[in-house]
Amino acid sequence: MASQQPIGFTERTIATGLKGGYQVLAVDLNGDGRKDILALASDLDELVWFENPSWTRHVIAGGRRRMINVAVWDWDGDGIPEIVLAEEFSPNPAKSAGVVSVLTRQGDARQPWSVREIDRLPTSHRLRLARIDASGKPVVVNAPLAGATAEPPEYRARTPLVFYRPGEWKRELITDATEGVMHGIFVLDWDGDGRDEILTASMSGIHLLKLGKDGRWSRRELTKGDPAPWPKSGASDIAVGHLGKKRFLAAIEPWHGHQLAVYFEQKSAWRRQVIESGMVDGHALLVVDLDGDGRDEIVAGYRGGDHSVHLYRAADAAGRNWMRAPVDEGGMAAASCDVADFGAGRPEIVCIGTATANVKCYLPRTKSR
Repeated sequence: MASQQPIGFTERTIATGLKGGYQVLAVDLNGDGRKDILALASDLDELVWFENPSWTRHVIAGGRRRMINVAVWDWDGDGIPEIVLAEEFSPNPAKSAGVVSVLTRQGDARQPWSVREIDRLPTSHRLRLARIDASGKPVVVNAPLAGATAEPPEYRARTPLVFYRPGEWKRELITDATEGVMHGIFVLDWDGDGRDEILTASMSGIHLLKLGKDGRWSRRELTKGDPAPWPKSGASDIAVGHLGKKRFLAAIEPWHGHQLAVYFEQKSAWRRQVIESGMVDGHALLVVDLDGDGRDEIVAGYRGGDHSVHLYRAADAAGRNWMRAPVDEGGMAAASCDVADFGAGRPEIVCIGTATANVKCYLPRTKSR
């Protein structure tokens, strides 16, 4: 029987002063086998990382402008990952250069890395790795926030979704069928064929993108998300979890929204259930099984109001009811969260805050079973 003991957290602050904190990743950046913390803050001109276990701060690259996202992978096989960075971001496409660059270590990973620009695509916003074909080699997906001709607040234009093959770094189009703001993407092997598919969350809803064996991409609507009128429609962030073998979608809705919704498939349709409606500027979304009971929990955070992070657990195997518990109430304006074992032998949540300008880790006080 699944445990439903409360999950409490012991928190520790890793860093402060990260003005405009936006993205955090748990990744080994020096090849010692331990997960470090990469922290991106949009209002700073330095991309930094914190070395495990001392959490010493190191600068990857300085002189940056309005950084927004990174993707990290060791493409050359030297044991140290390369970093793809999107910067010069603005939510107004007319003011966004959308510079995309590759960062490579030069000897010691603790010293500044080289920076090489590979593309410019206005509002480049989300970078993720995906293994989309039979080669098994990852590509970098770039999801701009909006189309180049879009104007706020309606954003009535088509938004491109593209990718780059490492080494070639040539932009390739996946689709430009999505209309309006596309805020979140999630990569996973949706159908178990050994290749990744891409979920997008936008004002148009939640869609599934798949590369066929014929080299063509298909796009399928799963749900329209929040049914409110445009531009308050659709979804902002998307993740996928499981309650045992039962799959569910978790979504923050609408764009920078106040709701956390879960979806379960019933007769080829996805039933929407709002489990939270009190967020302000919802932005961080993570799905993880923290207690090892075979049921994923949802971690969701918001940047406005009392800027907090909460954990949501299904009270039953069908996901009909969900319980909310605090992770951090008032001390984390979460823009992004990740999870990793930083040395305690169990998963630990790490989040970065925008208004709070900090990075914190949250270690569950109940061990996995």
